Amino acid sequence: MVSGQTNKARVVWSGEELNFTGHLGSGYHFELGGGENKVGGSPMEFLLAGAAGCTAVDVVMILQKQRQHVSGVEVAMTGKRAETMPKVYTEIDLVYLVRGDQVDPKAVERAISLSKEKYCSATAMLQRGGVKINTSYHIEQDD
Repeated sequence: MVSGQTNKARVVWSGEELNFTGHLGSGYHFELGGGENKVGGSPMEFLLAGAAGCTAVDVVMILQKQRQHVSGVEVAMTGKRAETMPKVYTEIDLVYLVRGDQVDPKAVERAISLSKEKYCSATAMLQRGGVKINTSYHIEQDD
């Protein structure tokens, strides 16, 4: 039995190739696929997107609590996979782009560190599985 907070997701095969429709407990639907004629993103791309979203939410919330004037946050993830099956991610580069007015670099570093070390369950799972996660950031001043 699963304890704690629960989330739900399921995928349904379309009957064609290796394409599926994903259904999340929140009601969101998406296309997922594998193989040469895939429709939608691959499962491993969605894994990266989920982790990027997790840390992005953390960073925005932390920067807001630090009273930073942030107008935008983007997180790009690039994952390197093992050569042999099951071809897990072995290393991930996380690049944060923070836009705002007079955003303090130390506040950004702190937000990223807190997300990585304490709050983001997705990146924590990856790290505990042996994935090396590298982080960097850029700050763009609003005009």
